[in-house]
Amino acid sequence: MKSRSHASHPSIRILLADSNQTQAQLLSSALRRQPGLSVTCCRGELSDCLQALRSTEVDVVLVGDTPTDHIHLIDILHGLHANYPPIRLILLLDSDDRSLVVDALRAGARGLFCRASEPFRALCRCISVVHQGQIWASSEHISCLIEALRSPRSTRIVNAKGEGLLTARENQVVSLVAEGIGNREIAQQLGVKENTVKKSLLRIYDKVGISNRVELVLYALTNRSMQIDAPNPAKVFPSSERLVSRSVEASRIKLLGTN
Repeated sequence: MKSRSHASHPSIRILLADSNQTQAQLLSSALRRQPGLSVTCCRGELSDCLQALRSTEVDVVLVGDTPTDHIHLIDILHGLHANYPPIRLILLLDSDDRSLVVDALRAGARGLFCRASEPFRALCRCISVVHQGQIWASSEHISCLIEALRSPRSTRIVNAKGEGLLTARENQVVSLVAEGIGNREIAQQLGVKENTVKKSLLRIYDKVGISNRVELVLYALTNRSMQIDAPNPAKVFPSSERLVSRSVEASRIKLLGTN
């Protein structure tokens, strides 16, 4: 009975990439003791990660913070996201560095976990939440992101090669969502039925691997390769800041995985 039950709940396959071998060994041992998690380790270099991913099936990569070289760390996240877009990336932070938080989200991280301030059980929850396609970020991380929105960026979503993932109409929908406009108003502006907007949003969610409007705004506004597509880009970002701010507490379960 025990083996059949285990088979019905497949493990989340984790790659732990950390150049601090002592830290990695302690963390991997703790994770392996948790039901539903399987762990493989490698050094925290992009080449080592890619080699491990070529030989091992992985769902989530935990990338250890490198305090002396944040640019190198962001390059690792970029490389992993570009080569394996479906794999979820979680950055294990040693401190809440504002620029690192924003750059990590732009580089493809879907989870930000501060080892210094959050308990181990929260990391297990973080892994589960990110594996489900949601975003894990603290209120402080969201605040960092909102501050970054003050720098002009657009809402055109592209893949690692800079190619657009969405149609022109879908990009319009994303821009209007980023302004904090509801489905009914979007339908009126585009001259379509509200149900058409709902279906368009579902297609967008499916294309970029997210599940709700808040995650769509975060995904769009943290994409490094954005270009200005909105009819009035100057008003997109103040409105987006308000939308994210209003939604943070309402979506706390989605964003933080807390009860």
